[in-house]
Amino acid sequence: MESSYAAPSINAARWRTATIIACALAALELAVLVAIGVTVLGKSVAHKVQAAAIAKVAAVPKIPKQTPPGAAKLSRRQTDVLVLNGSGAAGAAGTAADRLRRRGYQITSVGNAQVQSSTTRTLVMYRRGYRAEAARLARDVHSRISTPLDGMRRGALMGARVVLVVGR
Repeated sequence: MESSYAAPSINAARWRTATIIACALAALELAVLVAIGVTVLGKSVAHKVQAAAIAKVAAVPKIPKQTPPGAAKLSRRQTDVLVLNGSGAAGAAGTAADRLRRRGYQITSVGNAQVQSSTTRTLVMYRRGYRAEAARLARDVHSRISTPLDGMRRGALMGARVVLVVGR
């Protein structure tokens, strides 16, 4: 009786060796390509990570993109304005208040700003929710500066929704 098992031929052994060598070379090529990819991509990512880390440590806030203020909800007659003299020039706030009254604004009070300087620029400050009214007032008085209220207590506003600080 003959055995059905045949010894592998020499050709099969050579093919097996060639296959193992080819697989090893393919694995080596893959490792080299991955190393090159990590090096190339790592440099570009490293710069971004470094810049983000520096910005975070330096605590440089991102400047939000300014959105348009939208349409004013209140008419000029409904907009209460506190007028303050920030320039130190006598009568500057009173003169500005008179011009605003002629335009239809309601003036709640006229006074002096706590800090007065000849370098103070005319600016408009506004309570939350009245940005559009402040933008309209800034256009009316030809001021480029319009900002949320800062450093004033609500009671000091005397009911005003926006504040005009008259400067140069």
